Amino acid sequence: MQSDKDTDKAAPAPLQLSMQDLLTQLDEYQPTIPDAVALSFMTCAGLETSDPKVVRLLSLAAQKFIADISNDALQHCKMRGAGQPSKKSPKDKKFALTTEDLSSALSEYGIQVKKPMYYN
Repeated sequence: MQSDKDTDKAAPAPLQLSMQDLLTQLDEYQPTIPDAVALSFMTCAGLETSDPKVVRLLSLAAQKFIADISNDALQHCKMRGAGQPSKKSPKDKKFALTTEDLSSALSEYGIQVKKPMYYN
């Protein structure tokens, strides 16, 4: 009969495997945000590191954050335009990112966007 300690040693946790895989794949992956730009923002924020994996990991996190926000803004745009009749087929429809859609998406993440007075 195996004890719990034996099974823990035999099979590593799935989270540990995926983290190790992620760290090894970071060397080959080129994020959308270049390393120099990420390093510059990190330095401005007071975070200094010499490990390129940390810079790539931060770039990847920022890329995901921006992708999530833009996807949410697209969903707001689609919902806003859903009630309007359209002459075009759904495949030909193009969407424009507006400040209202972007501010709605950003408010879900706790970021408030206010237009300057001269735009009102």
